Amino acid sequence: MASSAVERLVTPEATRILITSPNDAFRARISDRLSSDSCLVDEAIGGAAALAQAEEFAYGTVLLDRHLTDLQAEEVATILQARQPGTKIIFVDSERESEPSDLIGTNAEPTGRASGSPATESRGARPEPARPGNEGEPGCEPLPGMYGSHRAMRQVFRMARLVAPRDTTVLITGETGTGKELVASAIHQLSARRNGAFVVVNCAAIPEELLESELFGHVRGAFTGAVQSRLGRIHASHGGTLFLDEVGDLPLSMQAKLLRFLQHGEVQRLGSPDVFRVDVRVVAATNADLKQSVAEKQFRRDLYYRLAVFPVQLPALATRRDDIVPLAEYFIEKLCGDSGMGRKHLTAGAAALLQRHSWPGNVRELEHVIERAFILAEERAELSADLFQSSLEESTL
Repeated sequence: MASSAVERLVTPEATRILITSPNDAFRARISDRLSSDSCLVDEAIGGAAALAQAEEFAYGTVLLDRHLTDLQAEEVATILQARQPGTKIIFVDSERESEPSDLIGTNAEPTGRASGSPATESRGARPEPARPGNEGEPGCEPLPGMYGSHRAMRQVFRMARLVAPRDTTVLITGETGTGKELVASAIHQLSARRNGAFVVVNCAAIPEELLESELFGHVRGAFTGAVQSRLGRIHASHGGTLFLDEVGDLPLSMQAKLLRFLQHGEVQRLGSPDVFRVDVRVVAATNADLKQSVAEKQFRRDLYYRLAVFPVQLPALATRRDDIVPLAEYFIEKLCGDSGMGRKHLTAGAAALLQRHSWPGNVRELEHVIERAFILAEERAELSADLFQSSLEESTL
């Protein structure tokens, strides 16, 4: 056991280790070798699952298989190192081992190819943290229709661009008004499904008794009032993306049906024995704490893990104050262009007022406040503090 290359490299003081590999037998063998009374060993079947685990737990060591099926191991390592700088990353190769003691790992290389050297840790030459305003940083360019130079937003842009080309299910979380639908739409636009439909379902806005029909469709006579057959929103998303907004508000009965669709990719309309296979990429969003809902048995645990394959967390506007004034100016410029009016700008007093506000409604509130002030300014070129005062006072009531 002491001769194992991995065991020699795992930090002795590591109290929690994550083994990431799509190879079940490989994970089991390593877990058996590393588990002890003083060390917890978790497993993840892929890169997205590993990132989700790292949202919940701090790891002393993460073992990353070179042969992940969903994400590049180097991409996962970069994100993990940004989130948990103290974590040791060890690359391993599940296809080049016969016994656990013969494991071979590799260092991260720019090309992503294995070096063939014995298993070694990779703390990597970590990329220097991006500076605010560095929108040219590869992979961190703002998403279509969005703006932000704060570090948390650059991470959102990077994560969205990373997952967009794949069919991985994405769960976008964040407070109301942070731009969850914009991120979902951007993921669709940046994917190979961009020419397909982007179908939005607000799970909180559809009455429970109509929700199954809306999602799965029905045939004529399936229920009182069903005078003609119709396809559901899922079927309408075939070849494109289905965006389930406020998915945390789904009733438990519908959660079970949605889970079955996610597992099998099949749709059965109400009142019909026919089953259709559909090709749909699912992106979900919620402002609820789904983990808490799971703990309270208000949300199915198995559905949560199906949806949260690749989680993206949007920050509240109040946590990225450096973006407030640039965002305001972005909205002003857009309004000027849409209205054909001359250029307008914020006064110093107005900018300071916006900076001090708590923004409970986040970016959506800021956009509405700017639009109202823009209208009140009429022909004036300056948007002064007095134009914002009443709107901001109302939002804090």
